[in-house]
Amino acid sequence: MNHVSPAELFWWVGLPYLALGIFVVGHVWRWRYDQFGWTSRSTQLQEHRLLKWGSPLFHYSAFAAIIGHIIGILIPESLTRALGIPEHVYRWFSAVTGAITAVLVIGGVIVLAGRRLLIPRVRATSDPVDYVALVLLLIVILTGIAPTLAVNLFGSGYDYRMTVAPWFRGLFIGQPDIEAISAAPLIYQVHATAAWAIFAVWPFSRLVHAWSYPLWFLWRPYIVYRSRIPAPPTEPGTTGRRWRKIGGPS
Repeated sequence: MNHVSPAELFWWVGLPYLALGIFVVGHVWRWRYDQFGWTSRSTQLQEHRLLKWGSPLFHYSAFAAIIGHIIGILIPESLTRALGIPEHVYRWFSAVTGAITAVLVIGGVIVLAGRRLLIPRVRATSDPVDYVALVLLLIVILTGIAPTLAVNLFGSGYDYRMTVAPWFRGLFIGQPDIEAISAAPLIYQVHATAAWAIFAVWPFSRLVHAWSYPLWFLWRPYIVYRSRIPAPPTEPGTTGRRWRKIGGPS
């Protein structure tokens, strides 16, 4: 801490706590005063073919990326070693799965960003904050992919688990290692900064719909629909009308 400048103190301590504060307070405010806006504002009616492919591709791959960050940053190297996982095995597993996830995330972002920018009906429903969130997501994705592909797969790599990860975990116990993150390569610093910016923007964008995933759909009962096309009578005196279940839970 003796060599930490005021700018580094703000950037690596003040900014993260400020972003987390905005994240929490912003969600509370929006839930209390803008529940009708608590939605992804789906553009499926404006365009559905690209959305059908881009949305699940992005969401599932992004979820996989989040799981990877939890394992790589929140779980210390000492724990994985205690579980019998050598560091070189962890690094190769991280590199391969990270590369696959990165390709899928890029594909999803290209589809979703393309339809939002190039299809007039979809573009008309977009707010400025949507583009801000999109740009920040692109920065986070690209700065996260570059070390995975260029360093972990083809080089000796940078041991972020011993530097960036302790700084991040230290934020939650009030002991962030500022010198560690200050000495990290620029690409990791940009990645972290863009991530905190997303946290600050999150409550005011359509990203809030991430907290409203309808898990109850998994056990919702079927809805019985009446067929529009009468079936031919099977017995004399019957109307031939029949009932059926369609699809899955509605």
